[in-house]
Amino acid sequence: MVIFYIVLGVILVGLYMLYAGLIKKRNALKEAASDVDVQLKKRYDLIPNLLDMAAKFMSHEKQLFADIVNLRNDALKQNFVLNADKSIELDNALEGKLKSFFVNVENYPELKSSATMVQAMQSFDEAEENIAAARRFYNSALTELKNAVEIFPSSMIAALIGIKADKPYFEATDAARERINAKEYFK
Repeated sequence: MVIFYIVLGVILVGLYMLYAGLIKKRNALKEAASDVDVQLKKRYDLIPNLLDMAAKFMSHEKQLFADIVNLRNDALKQNFVLNADKSIELDNALEGKLKSFFVNVENYPELKSSATMVQAMQSFDEAEENIAAARRFYNSALTELKNAVEIFPSSMIAALIGIKADKPYFEATDAARERINAKEYFK
């Protein structure tokens, strides 16, 4: 009878450890998603400053500015934790418009050399690096949860308690995959 209780105790401890591991992984994913949300909001806060500085020089780029502002406002309304799919979609669209903006900034030497614009662009680059790090952390946390949810025996416990790993990964956008022709920069 003692052996039965020992075996039962070992099984219960094992099940508890699997359960606790799943909860930790789910919470790590939520934390990572929150970190992404915070970093994206920092980027969104920098955008108005960049546009204000550039507007003085780039008056004929009004449609690009309007597109960026509209995408920023739509993205700010999203909560990455609650709606990762829509947040990723809007962020990818905004990233593409911002790349167009920075390409256009290159055409304005006075703007590009402005100390305020240089500082703003450095802050923006720093925000982009933080976003990239938060995305990597999120993707890593999602992979850990997906593995736990899909691999036996924790998959059984995950199904019993309703833990799912149905969030999307951050992936490179089509714009980020584009090849750059270096010859264009050495004309």
